[in-house]
Amino acid sequence: MNISTQLDQEVWHDLREPGAYEWWYFDAEDSLSGFSFVLIWFCGFPFSPYYTNRYEKWKKRVTTTPPLPSNYSGFSFQLYENGHEIVNFIKEGRKELFESSLSDIGVRFEKNRFTYNILKDEYSLDIDFSFPARRKDIKATFLFRSCKRIVYEKKDTNNDGRVPHHQWLLRVPKAEVEGTIEIIEQPDGAVRTIPVRAIGYHDHNLGAVPMQEYISRWYWGRAFSEQVDLIYYVVFFKNNDYQPLALLLLQDNTSNTVVVHETVRFHESNFRFGFFSPVHSRDLSLYHENTHLNIHHHKVLDSGPFYLRFESDISLQIDGRNLDGVRGISEFLNPVRLQSRFMRFFTCSRIWRDGEPSIMYKSYNSFKRSLDWNNR
Repeated sequence: MNISTQLDQEVWHDLREPGAYEWWYFDAEDSLSGFSFVLIWFCGFPFSPYYTNRYEKWKKRVTTTPPLPSNYSGFSFQLYENGHEIVNFIKEGRKELFESSLSDIGVRFEKNRFTYNILKDEYSLDIDFSFPARRKDIKATFLFRSCKRIVYEKKDTNNDGRVPHHQWLLRVPKAEVEGTIEIIEQPDGAVRTIPVRAIGYHDHNLGAVPMQEYISRWYWGRAFSEQVDLIYYVVFFKNNDYQPLALLLLQDNTSNTVVVHETVRFHESNFRFGFFSPVHSRDLSLYHENTHLNIHHHKVLDSGPFYLRFESDISLQIDGRNLDGVRGISEFLNPVRLQSRFMRFFTCSRIWRDGEPSIMYKSYNSFKRSLDWNNR
């Protein structure tokens, strides 16, 4: 797993290897209103059961035509209010729904797009989609203005660097975000307008082979506070001979300095699991000399057979100084569970594949819609 912050890596890479993936991730939290959201654009949706099924058929020579990653493009939007899900939308489809460029930064899936203004160092996001399974239309505009940048590079040295190409591009460690979200209920047309003034984050991931063939699990998280902003990233590989990657980035807002710790010890504890959630640690600790970070996964925001998103409580000790009471966002991923056909069957309940009818998707969203109605 390589790590980069270079701007030229933000463009679409047009990976064509079977099982390859690429995604652009944005999130933001408005601490005053209690709203938070996550948006992701995909080219080669690595968590798609349709993509994985097609890849396995090709690998087992059931078909001779390899899957093209762009035929499994997608877009997702999750909106939360005080930690409760308001919208959870994931749609994927063929390459005709996706548009990007090898030279200009920006991506479109259907009518959902983002662009980048290099002079202003800001991203414009325009969202417009229908969610018929939940009888909603969503329209939103956001401006992500970068307020923190770092310069950092790290190459994967496992097997002397002869490893499949995977990259984490840490483009915007912190951004000022403003915009508006409109939720239009159908069929009555009632509109809820949500103004947004938030703090956000953006990164970009890609890989030339399926995640489940190279990565066994990973933890990622970020938190912002008046004193310190932090990002952590821990990746374990399927090959036990490969050293895990653990990184802790600290931005001291008092001195305006950035420190990146690469030789980080990592400890997992308080393990949990569920039928539809992978075995994971609710408590993590990262250590580097006189720096000690504790993360407690306080509340599950989103869950699936291979993935969990949390609100987290974070405490940090640096040279004997304590910083407690920090809230952040954390994620856990176990892509190996994508190899389970049983789990893939249930994952279909969360994903709208364009042109593919799904009883699981229809049933799941009918149930969630009834909960939305009862909770009004």
